[in-house]
Amino acid sequence: MSDAMIRVPAEVRDRLAVIAESRGVSIRSLVQEFAESTLTAEERRERAERTRSYLAEHFGTVVSDEESEAMGARLRDAFGARPKDAAA
Repeated sequence: MSDAMIRVPAEVRDRLAVIAESRGVSIRSLVQEFAESTLTAEERRERAERTRSYLAEHFGTVVSDEESEAMGARLRDAFGARPKDAAA
């Protein structure tokens, strides 16, 4: 695996160092974990559709678009996430 340098402001680097230290990992590991675990909007939509298909196939439960959006809003509220439009 080859390494790449990512330039960020010193404040960002310092913040990453604090977060990494609190987790007992390196900044490199922290950034790698973020990149591997963060989904794009398209990946989230695909995962949601697979989940809806699974629920319908295995449990006979059909989740409407409205129900899906309402649950998404509840989860964003619960976890303090940004609204859908601001996440892009």
